[in-house]
Amino acid sequence: MKHQDLEVWNKAIKLVTDIYIITKNFPKDEIYTLTSQMRRCAVSIPSNIAEGCARFSDKETLKFLSIAIGSAAELETQVIISKNIGYIDNIDNLIAQISSLKKLILGLVKYLNTKNTQT
Repeated sequence: MKHQDLEVWNKAIKLVTDIYIITKNFPKDEIYTLTSQMRRCAVSIPSNIAEGCARFSDKETLKFLSIAIGSAAELETQVIISKNIGYIDNIDNLIAQISSLKKLILGLVKYLNTKNTQT
């Protein structure tokens, strides 16, 4: 399975771009804290999807998809924190993007689990 062909990977790449644009406006004293953490979490999502798809077994792929879901949940938390401290005004679009990604990743997990029970 080529990760570049997956809708979930492409949407995750868009989210990374959006996070980089948004965090560019964060205070400079956040560069090594919240800015860096949000960027790392965002980058982790498509990176783990890609790494999972490059593995030789569905079991390994599922492990990396699990990490991607964890990174998405972590990013969602950091987006909420960023709003609460006044760095982001409206988080509705970001939260919707992250929720959509989590659903797509879970759909891929379900597909792989179903595929493995049928063989």
